[in-house]
Amino acid sequence: MSRARKNESAPLAFVAGATAGAVEGAVSYPFEFLKTQAQLSSTTTSGTAQRMPNVILLARSTVQAHGVSGLYTGVGAVVAGAVAKAGVRFAAYERFKTLLADPEGKVSGTRSLAAGLGAGMLEAMLVITPSETIKTKLIDDQRRPTPRYHGLVHGTSTIIQEEGILGIYRGLFPTMVRQGLISGVRFWSYSGLKALVAGNTRPGEVMPTGVTMVIASLSGAATVLATQPFDVVKTRMQSLTAKEQYRNSFHCSARIFSEESLFTFWRGTTPRLARFMISTPIIFVVYEQVIAISGARQP
Repeated sequence: MSRARKNESAPLAFVAGATAGAVEGAVSYPFEFLKTQAQLSSTTTSGTAQRMPNVILLARSTVQAHGVSGLYTGVGAVVAGAVAKAGVRFAAYERFKTLLADPEGKVSGTRSLAAGLGAGMLEAMLVITPSETIKTKLIDDQRRPTPRYHGLVHGTSTIIQEEGILGIYRGLFPTMVRQGLISGVRFWSYSGLKALVAGNTRPGEVMPTGVTMVIASLSGAATVLATQPFDVVKTRMQSLTAKEQYRNSFHCSARIFSEESLFTFWRGTTPRLARFMISTPIIFVVYEQVIAISGARQP
């Protein structure tokens, strides 16, 4: 059972979370790019079955066609979104934990999971859906023989001009479900593992950064496996041809299952898992260090 940190204010949590999000987004983006490319590949393109995309070949072909910078297509939307979403996530999570704490200030595992779910849903509505939609459309556009979008600003303005503001809110439902589960599973597993390890340490002993990173990596792996199907549906719903192919998220899921396979729901797991194994420790370690530097508490 964890304890709500009353000396960690929402503004401080926002700043620490935003800093962690910016660092994580910039470092791990190529894995996000490859994951999205893999998920956009369909086994029923033009009625012809295709093999499951190999992420190494995807990386090689992207670099050959667009240079190393091609692996960073859409990174602006993700980094900007990462700053905002991480800030919202941590600030909301701390707030929800305070609200759900018992009279002694303790938060059970179930309530920690609920706080994470609430934080994830909130960040999905406010930040993630627009940034993810723009990122996915920019990556999908690069797959065209002649791309239409010339960078983040041009791509975003074109999408809004042609589809209205709702054009950057495609896939809201699967994004909310995915993000709620991401935050819930991530915070629940991270808090639980950290409490387990802390229970075997001497009182007042500071947990080594390396141990924190291992715990965060395990938390990231659990999060990926639990949420991958929702991530695949989200990506498909945010593609350039989604309006023509899918009526809604449930129709998209049904088509993937009937026309492709059950395993398609876990397409892109390898690069996403690699990203989470890298990004989750970065997020938590940077967050903890920023909090520590502020003097709010010890890391």
